[in-house]
Amino acid sequence: MSFLSYLINGISLGSIYAIIALGYTMVYGIARMLNFAHGDIIMVGGFAIFTAVSTMGLPPLIGILIGVVVCTVLGVVIETIAYRPLRGASSLAVLITAIGVSYLLQNIALLVFGSNARQFTSVVNVPSLKLAGGQLSVSGVTLVTIATCIIIMVALTTFIKKTKIGQAMLAVSEDKGAATLMGINVNRTIAITFAIGSALAAVAGALLCSTYPSLTPYTGSMPGIKAFVAAVFGGIGSIPGALIGGVILGVIENLSKAYISSQLSDAIVFAVLIVVLLVRPTGILGKKINEKV
Repeated sequence: MSFLSYLINGISLGSIYAIIALGYTMVYGIARMLNFAHGDIIMVGGFAIFTAVSTMGLPPLIGILIGVVVCTVLGVVIETIAYRPLRGASSLAVLITAIGVSYLLQNIALLVFGSNARQFTSVVNVPSLKLAGGQLSVSGVTLVTIATCIIIMVALTTFIKKTKIGQAMLAVSEDKGAATLMGINVNRTIAITFAIGSALAAVAGALLCSTYPSLTPYTGSMPGIKAFVAAVFGGIGSIPGALIGGVILGVIENLSKAYISSQLSDAIVFAVLIVVLLVRPTGILGKKINEKV
């Protein structure tokens, strides 16, 4: 039963990584850039929810909605001020800017909230599920996290395939110039992409802090990096790839902590990534893109 428990918890952790990875994979798939400040948007969402629920005493659902709104607005502002002027710049300039935005958000959080860890009150009030005659207990947070991930993946896939905005995103991801000629507002489409990714970061922040109830200005840094690894692992730019990469990463990390070493679990995760990329550089579901010279 211990293995099954570790496996379920690994899937839950991987579901959080998958939700975060969606932000990376959507932005890269459509705007062809890596938003390394995405992990810190998770932290901002966590503090927004913490302030609403623990400080202001609002219901958890209202707190989550406030966190989603704050992160959505923040994502659009970051895209408009920091990334849009660099639309035609080199990828290195965008990467350096993204790292700068990341440190800016961390330091603002340090000034506002301080460096001491805050005890995050779980926003999930669902009873545990007893399985195998009570020998296996699955927490309510784990159940909600896995279910939320599945719902988000299905909803986002449907949104991309069935709506005009989703079709515009696909067009922009293929060719920005041709999309502009077809009457698509590229700037608005990319801004909507950032808004969706940032809103999902708030949801991931709520689930992450409910699972590990400690909140600091650096809370989103390592989960953000691991979610980026998950996106690359599954094939960055692929929504199903983000799900597969996140779940596999979470399971590997959890089983490594349980059976090998908690100190080496991160090293094992990155080692597996290296091996996968050596065998399949585009990731599990990634597609090789041939460029005309």
